[in-house]
Amino acid sequence: MELTYRPRRLRRTPALRAMVREHQLSAADFIYPLFVHEGASNEPIGAMPGAQRWSLDGLIAEVGRAWDLGIRCVVLFPKVADGLKTEDGAECFNEGGLIPRAIRRLKEVHPGMAIMTDVALDPYSCDGHDGIVSQEGVVLNDETVAILCRQAVAQARAGADLIGPSDMMDGRVGAIREALDEEGFEHVGIISYTAKYASAYYGPFREALDSAPRAATGKPIPGDKSTYQMDAANAREAITEAQLDEQEGADILMVKPGLAYLDIIHRLRNESELPIAAYNVSGEYAMVKAAAERGWIDERAVVLETLLCFKRAGADLILTYHACDAAAWLRQG
Repeated sequence: MELTYRPRRLRRTPALRAMVREHQLSAADFIYPLFVHEGASNEPIGAMPGAQRWSLDGLIAEVGRAWDLGIRCVVLFPKVADGLKTEDGAECFNEGGLIPRAIRRLKEVHPGMAIMTDVALDPYSCDGHDGIVSQEGVVLNDETVAILCRQAVAQARAGADLIGPSDMMDGRVGAIREALDEEGFEHVGIISYTAKYASAYYGPFREALDSAPRAATGKPIPGDKSTYQMDAANAREAITEAQLDEQEGADILMVKPGLAYLDIIHRLRNESELPIAAYNVSGEYAMVKAAAERGWIDERAVVLETLLCFKRAGADLILTYHACDAAAWLRQG
């Protein structure tokens, strides 16, 4: 065949493929989500094989393991005791609460690790929503934002490096930025859950934190989070959310879930110069684990391919429960 260009020439050997590879994965790309509880021992999470609810001592050890593998950021999620959950989620800004204590201990033992937090009410709410639910069953925006600001300041005071508003209330990024600055935390960054969709992929996460919506107080409770999280059918709306978050002072924009929303990651990459994060969520993790346990897929190959596709779509950072495994596999080569 008389062909001027043969693309296979540059695929012929491992060395040639490595020379022209457009995207690379490294452990420094990963943000490792970790669940923490008040218990004295770690607890496995049934819907997330390999994941744990960590005791504070277990958390310290696991973060040390992550650091040794080259991971430089973790994000903390609390499993809050039912007795501490209220309609206004006030435990979220208790400076003696689980997350502030975890942050302080981590900073003592692993001062170099960047710590990201979650800002939302659902782990602390007896209603299971990210915001305050009115007596009429409406998730209140502005009243919730006032609580979130107090939560963010408490986390920053404990030593958090990045505040992660995951609630999807309107205006919360600007309000949190102002609250942090007023308290002298202008150095603390905001990694905003910019395009967080009302997704069916969050099920295992809600099991891990016992944070699903529930009617516990006798008032009507919305059965899902579709009045504040984004509609899965919408793409252009993500651009609006990104523009607003950028104007309000976000330092990093996030898309959640990641795998089913690669188009959204790509759109935000083309629209913004800010770093873009992708959240490889619990449902995506659980599906890979389940298929691997049955021998249907090669877990290592699928995980690394999946994480690389986030980079190819335009993500700079990836929140993933596979972080330690992936970092170890990358080190092995």
